[in-house]
Amino acid sequence: MELFQADFGLMFWMLVVFLLLLGILAKYAWPVILRGIEQRAELIDRGVEYAEEARGKLESAREEVREMLDDAHRRQLELLRDAERMKQDMMEEARRDAAEEAKRQMEAVRRAIEREKQEARREMRHEVERLALDIAGKVLRTDLSGDAGQAELVHRMMDELEDKEGGLR
Repeated sequence: MELFQADFGLMFWMLVVFLLLLGILAKYAWPVILRGIEQRAELIDRGVEYAEEARGKLESAREEVREMLDDAHRRQLELLRDAERMKQDMMEEARRDAAEEAKRQMEAVRRAIEREKQEARREMRHEVERLALDIAGKVLRTDLSGDAGQAELVHRMMDELEDKEGGLR
């Protein structure tokens, strides 16, 4: 079991090989390893910066979205108010139009009634004149219907009667 016993020569050569290997690694491997570690650290730093930028952009995007939503909500409320105003205006205009149409129809009905009244008065007047002539003819036992002078006389008398009594009703 000579392998497990420490010998000065073996220790010396182990130390030489270790130092030689340490020198080779220090000259060639450590710079590559350190450069890889530094690159990895830079990559992580850039990733952190990118994440912070992304977080800032996300926050600004969220703020923009909030502003857009607020603006859209404001516009929606404004449109709803405008629509309500338009509805009220249209209803008011329809009411006015209906009232005006009702007034026009009432006026047309009044005029028609007045025309009918005038026509009825004329017909009644002619009938009264004819009856007056018939009665006068029977009283006098003569025919007065053909005489234009008699008809004019009765007509004038009817006008006087209307003026005194305020017209036939």
